Amino acid sequence: MELKDIKALADRIQENVSKVIVGKPETTQHVLIALLASGHILLEDLPGLGKTLLAKSVAKSIGCEFKRTQFTPDLLPSDITGINYYSPKEGEFKFRPGSVFTNIMLADEINRATPRTQSSLLECMEERQVSIDGITMKLEAPFMVIATQNPVEIQGTFPLPEAQLDRFMIKTGMGYPTPEESDEIMRRFNGENPLAELSPVATKEEIQDAQASFTKVRV
Repeated sequence: MELKDIKALADRIQENVSKVIVGKPETTQHVLIALLASGHILLEDLPGLGKTLLAKSVAKSIGCEFKRTQFTPDLLPSDITGINYYSPKEGEFKFRPGSVFTNIMLADEINRATPRTQSSLLECMEERQVSIDGITMKLEAPFMVIATQNPVEIQGTFPLPEAQLDRFMIKTGMGYPTPEESDEIMRRFNGENPLAELSPVATKEEIQDAQASFTKVRV
């Protein structure tokens, strides 16, 4: 895929996302840059500014599976990666995949989970795979983690260590809407949720082609 085609693809996705997200073009661009460059992004901002809605809009615009996990202190690593369990009915062990088995994973309030649970994402984000009981399973491409955290209420949280922060290509925020944007949000969400009417404008294959082209760019 040529660079002009990648730009056209990104513009198409951003225009589609803007049908749901009011304003915030730079934040949307940052998410798309991380996606097309096979990276991950950390959105750090206050609650209620549209971080989850942005992640859902991007996933729906590219026709990818989306899963959201609320990170809490009692969340276990197996909730993220999956677990082998014994099925008495079938008399054998079965694998129950965790929330990481998706295309776009939203790790909501990632800093509220324990370091042990946070570290379960390290292999997933770097190697695009999960290792459980000596068995390695590849994650479906494209795969991207969009994590969020609240920079204000830090009581009861576990700050991400450098090794975890290093897995994120971009760290950014949403910012408060302007008065004009607030009026548009009230108007747009007064009836049905526009996310429900959003249609894909790209495919998984197009995203993978763009990602493959990015690896050939010399910096």
